[in-house]
Amino acid sequence: MYFSRTHSAEIARSDTIAPTPMNPASSLLPLPDFYERVLVITAHPDDAEYAFGGTIGRLCAEGSEVHYLVCTDGSQGGEDPHEASAALTAIRYAEQRTAAELFGVDSVTFLGLPDGTLTPTLALRRSLVEAIRRVRPRLVLTHQPLRSLEYPIGASHPDHLAVGEAALGAVYPDARNPRAFPELLAAGLGPHRVTEVWVPGHEHTDFFVDVGPYHERKIAALMCHASQFRTSVDPRADVAWVVERMRGFGDRAGCGYAEGFKRIVTDTATAPGPVRAGHERSGAS
Repeated sequence: MYFSRTHSAEIARSDTIAPTPMNPASSLLPLPDFYERVLVITAHPDDAEYAFGGTIGRLCAEGSEVHYLVCTDGSQGGEDPHEASAALTAIRYAEQRTAAELFGVDSVTFLGLPDGTLTPTLALRRSLVEAIRRVRPRLVLTHQPLRSLEYPIGASHPDHLAVGEAALGAVYPDARNPRAFPELLAAGLGPHRVTEVWVPGHEHTDFFVDVGPYHERKIAALMCHASQFRTSVDPRADVAWVVERMRGFGDRAGCGYAEGFKRIVTDTATAPGPVRAGHERSGAS
């Protein structure tokens, strides 16, 4: 399956990655359901690994078809003002493909929008609707659209907020509405209802995914983004906070390592409320 890559009116074939076989761990707290197809919508190369890496590793291992959609070109992700943007973008795209391959992600697509410039425009929403209708995921993983005043400021990068807002608008109402973006319908991309959206919970966290052994794969995937650690003496030490956060969520979930989200079930009349993997409320999914 391929997404479209849309930038400056260009349509191009996405980069496809062959899955890497992995053995699922049977001892993990169960997920609410099996998610046949998953779409991960992020702002930058490396966002998927930071926000969802353990969960992506687990989903791939348990048989989900996982696709990435990265909205920007990553060209502001460097500290050398003299480095050519196109060169940095090429490096970051290659790093993202390598990290995705480590998990066994099925495809990676880049919209190629200029890093640091995103707002939740109708044009961005349309691109996300197109991706959703092509992939037809049951689950979307994307950014939190609300600025956190409790978590470190980097969690609320303006591009993250823009993608989170655009993605939720694409999920509802646009992707499921046959009257939204009629040109997509004319191109054979019919309506699709996404069942669930998980965003980093920050102070709204109400759902935990037991990532067990996949916490190590998450760190290995982060190390694939070498351009982000060029001045580091010890890149693994620089991301020790990621491991500590997974341990903290694990303590709350009753397991060793977990990732924490706000879980949005799109067709329920009320929010599912605080739950953890393996402890679902009746009718929550």
